[in-house]
Amino acid sequence: MSPLSSSWQLWALLSAFFAALTAIFAKVGVEGLNSDLATLIRTAIVLVTLALILFATGQLTTPGPISTKSWVFLALSALGTGASWLCYFRALKLGPATLVAPIDKLSVVLVALFGVVFLGERPSLQGWIGIALIACGAVLIAIKS
Repeated sequence: MSPLSSSWQLWALLSAFFAALTAIFAKVGVEGLNSDLATLIRTAIVLVTLALILFATGQLTTPGPISTKSWVFLALSALGTGASWLCYFRALKLGPATLVAPIDKLSVVLVALFGVVFLGERPSLQGWIGIALIACGAVLIAIKS
């Protein structure tokens, strides 16, 4: 694996890029459709696509034993993802993508807070300033002019 493809920063930037496209595509796709049904369709496509990618790259193999802890936390993560997607699609159905997406990104602030409380992570002063700026930016975007 090349150093570039093992860079978490690259993958995080790609995630942000695809998340931005997701918001735009979802806003158009949810028009005239029940937002929960749109979420189900999206989820089914994600599941099939990921299975095809794993199959094509030879990664669809028996992983060996998976701990109970991993199962529990992956299940909780999946439930959180599902709830997030349902809420996100409902918000996109009701509001403009240019306002919904920045408010959704308050998750960055919440991840920082939860990381401190539950994982014992300690962002630097510079990190906290960035987190505060993200929060302020989301609030400024969401406030009606």
